[in-house]
Amino acid sequence: MKILGNIIWMLLGGLELAIQYMICSLVMMITIVGIPFGLQILKLGMLALWPFGTTVRKKPTSGCLNTAMNVLWLLCGGIFICLEHLLLGVVFCITIIGIPFGKQHFKLAGIALTPFGREVG
Repeated sequence: MKILGNIIWMLLGGLELAIQYMICSLVMMITIVGIPFGLQILKLGMLALWPFGTTVRKKPTSGCLNTAMNVLWLLCGGIFICLEHLLLGVVFCITIIGIPFGKQHFKLAGIALTPFGREVG
């Protein structure tokens, strides 16, 4: 069932979303300072490509550096990605069939808001 959900997810916009994440990741990795942000966005892009059956956990060793990077990420564009996921989640939840996809968008919205200190597994 997870594979079918992921295939439908890719057909209904997940592939475009993952491509956006990948492009954003490459742009962030142009500078040395942006490499950690680019790597984290790359992980989010892989999660946006195949979200069903993937879990995200908070790292037990996350400290003040992750908090500072999350604040910087929020100011540099994380809020816009979060709002995009929230909007798509509401649109998908309008229909009964789209509720699982809306739930995945809400999960991705929370992760896109504060990606540092999380582990995708």
